[in-house]
Amino acid sequence: MRLTNQSAAALQLPLGKDRLVVFDDDLPGFGLRISGGGSRQWVVQYRNALGQTKRESLGRVGLLSATDARKAAGERLARAKLGEDPHAERAKERARAAITFGHGIEPYLTAVTPNLRPASLSEAARYMRVVWKPLHRTPLHAIDRKQVAARLAEIARDAGPYAANRARAALSAHFAWLIGTGAADMNPVVGVPKPAPEERRARVLTEDEIKAVLGACRDDDFGRIVRLLLLTGQRRDEVAGMAWAEIDLVGAVWKLPAERVKNGLPHDVPLSGAALVLLTEAPRLEGRTLVFGQGEGGFQGFSRAKAAHDKRSGVTGWRLHDLRRTAATGMNELGVLPHVVEAVLNHISGHRAGVAGIYNRAIYATEKRTALDLWAAEVTEFEKTGRTILPVVDVKSTFK
Repeated sequence: MRLTNQSAAALQLPLGKDRLVVFDDDLPGFGLRISGGGSRQWVVQYRNALGQTKRESLGRVGLLSATDARKAAGERLARAKLGEDPHAERAKERARAAITFGHGIEPYLTAVTPNLRPASLSEAARYMRVVWKPLHRTPLHAIDRKQVAARLAEIARDAGPYAANRARAALSAHFAWLIGTGAADMNPVVGVPKPAPEERRARVLTEDEIKAVLGACRDDDFGRIVRLLLLTGQRRDEVAGMAWAEIDLVGAVWKLPAERVKNGLPHDVPLSGAALVLLTEAPRLEGRTLVFGQGEGGFQGFSRAKAAHDKRSGVTGWRLHDLRRTAATGMNELGVLPHVVEAVLNHISGHRAGVAGIYNRAIYATEKRTALDLWAAEVTEFEKTGRTILPVVDVKSTFK
């Protein structure tokens, strides 16, 4: 019998049998399987290189035509004659499909933990666990440039192009590790352009912008972080991950440990009166060691919080890191000497590079405090009037 759509529909189970397999006369190995429940499946049967008989289902009658089923059976039979085992290859393919992108994330984070600073590790974990979550269930081998580019476009739309750049870098580093372990053969990020060109920023907020930004701050974690970024000139992740144990309210100093600092050196930040008031009034959650945020790690959700803040302030085109640059520029304009500004920012470059920088770290404690107190007074005046009142010429001698 030649198996066709019509003959497959007409065949019936003999009385007393719960299964029947009928093979095609024209293509040996191509057949039809009928079960007692009414299921009708196209099948193919062959011997592999070891002489074992294998039978595979090709698809249901009605969903797969006899012509297409015959063609698929012919291809499998031809591969079997060449020594291949279609059944084993299908099992291998199923095994590959079971290894999803999400399976490799935790082993990756565990492997890179010794080599990353806590802040960098936290960022990598956020990108891999949260930002790239839409790909978690995708088979690892199936992720391609098209999927990566599409997801980056979504990130750029929702969080901005520079956030998409960071997400791209995090994914590329992950795939580089996967290739090194043999779990992946290629990096799908290669060839996908950055959502935005990297550029060296020089954005400094004006006095009126500072007033508007501070005026839009609410009595919440994000509002306090914005104020501290401007008052201290420190990095976003350092402030967001601030621990109560680092704060000496009596000595009015924030002691950053080496493991939380970009250059790997401990850093003392004098706290101005405005910064002290802010931290003193900040709520303390029972059992929580960090000043900001909830759950695991420091404050998160910057993109959404800043977007809402920008709507309230009306100031656009700025980033949180611009507050650090604004603080540095403001102190310079107040007459603070460059090496003191670098000490406040914890920059080991320029005046503070080399051996001299290492030995002089503690010398500028007084100068740093004076600089930040002057800057805090200036910020307070900006918030009140939007204009500066401190005379530059009278403060330079303080930092000689």
